[in-house]
Amino acid sequence: MRAMWKGSVSFGLVSIPIQLYAATENKNVSLRQVHEADGGRIQYKRFCTVDGQEVPYAEIAKGYELPDGEMVVLTDADLAALPLSTQRTIDVLEFVPLESIDPIQFDKTYYLEPQKNAVKPYLVLRDALQKASHVAVAKVAVRQRESLALLRVHGDVLVMTTMLWPDEVRTPDFPFLREDPPQVRPQELTMAGSLIDSLAEPVFESEKYSDHYRETLEAMIEEKVAGNETAKPGAVGAKADVLDLMAALEASVSAAKKTRKPAKADSADEVESKPAAKKPATRTRRPKSA
Repeated sequence: MRAMWKGSVSFGLVSIPIQLYAATENKNVSLRQVHEADGGRIQYKRFCTVDGQEVPYAEIAKGYELPDGEMVVLTDADLAALPLSTQRTIDVLEFVPLESIDPIQFDKTYYLEPQKNAVKPYLVLRDALQKASHVAVAKVAVRQRESLALLRVHGDVLVMTTMLWPDEVRTPDFPFLREDPPQVRPQELTMAGSLIDSLAEPVFESEKYSDHYRETLEAMIEEKVAGNETAKPGAVGAKADVLDLMAALEASVSAAKKTRKPAKADSADEVESKPAAKKPATRTRRPKSA
């Protein structure tokens, strides 16, 4: 694994230097958009809607659009000037039972590895959390965005799960919640309870489940490869630049001029209009141009 962030866990007067690693990965089969006829990749260009020009990545800033359509442009320098005290620190705020946090707020999970000089305080925090059956609530900034987070023990390591802010969790507002609820009969409730009991397991074992769709898609791809059902886009098409309309027209005009010049020199009208002394010179140049 590759460390994506370096900082420290800070609680009280204790600071533990750590490295952050993504704890999960997406196993979806990556599919590209291609031309069905020849398998050529579909490409997109970043261009400005005002002047129609392609914009280099280095010239792209962030913008906040106002209700009237006006744009507030924010440069990297503007964003760097914002106060972000938790940019390199996981700042522990309190310790709470895990059951008191609704999983709807959970976002992404990361592994925490202690740096070489911080193994002992790391183990102290890990074992103390495990013994107390609590998790640590913290603030952290990852990729220029401050988030709530929780630290807990997973196996033999500490993990950090970023959380959504309370105002980022939507309140459900469905019509049936505002209507008089239908009467639920005791027999229906008992039957539903029996169904739950029949499917109940003492613990959740994720290993017994698999992504059947992904497995079938991978098998389909392997079958097409084995049957030589593949398309190899031509080298010219793969490397060709996507030109805008004006550039294409200019190139076409330039090519047309180059093509017409020798044809004009060889036309019957021009040969006849030239002086006789120049005719032999014209004939001797023709083999060279050919």
